[in-house]
Amino acid sequence: MKRIAIVQSNYIPWKGYFDMIAHIDEFILLDDVQYTDRDWRNRNRIKTATGLKWLSIPVKHGPRSQLINEVTVSDLDWHIAHWQILTQTYRKTPFFDEVAPILEDLYQKCGSNKLSEINRHFLEGIFPIFGIQANLSRSEDYGAAGAKTERLLDLCQKAGADQYVTGPAARAYLDESLFRKAGIEVRWFDYSGYPEYPQLHPPFDHHVTVLDLIFNTGPAAAGYLKGVVRAAKADSE
Repeated sequence: MKRIAIVQSNYIPWKGYFDMIAHIDEFILLDDVQYTDRDWRNRNRIKTATGLKWLSIPVKHGPRSQLINEVTVSDLDWHIAHWQILTQTYRKTPFFDEVAPILEDLYQKCGSNKLSEINRHFLEGIFPIFGIQANLSRSEDYGAAGAKTERLLDLCQKAGADQYVTGPAARAYLDESLFRKAGIEVRWFDYSGYPEYPQLHPPFDHHVTVLDLIFNTGPAAAGYLKGVVRAAKADSE
């Protein structure tokens, strides 16, 4: 039984993103699709004393048709500023001294000018913190054809998937019947019910970068991922 998820890359995404990856066999980065401005591709949020703050990777603005894997950064020193902000924001968290060397090393070694490669670099660097062993691949490696559901199905077939795991937002466009005809089960990942953890600057907010969880809980971070996957049929009952 091989489970696969297919999602666009994000800049150090929230815990739910990693939670899904922790419970599948292969995670395919869908970065040969159109880049969208003011989205999660190049930015994420941190919790500060004055509220939520965006950390954004500065990127060069290309044509509307440019793909995520074509986007390049406009300032190669962005990672220096980001680490300084993270240090100032999270230095008083319980596990800062323990996890800072690991995360700082990731920032220091982030030398690519391609957004997609930067996002992948951080994913691979954070996987060991959660014990994630899923294979990480790219959609362009498979040469998938088609659009929307057809493209996702083609990727699943070429990757040898028995189950396609996806988030609830996909209900707006996914044609499950095509997967059923192909003998691939669609399963919906449940992002609800995450436990709160000790977080600076209340009120608590789940929707921040996973770095917030790591700084605040250290080696216990994986315990706050639940990995609840429900079959599409059972979910609709």
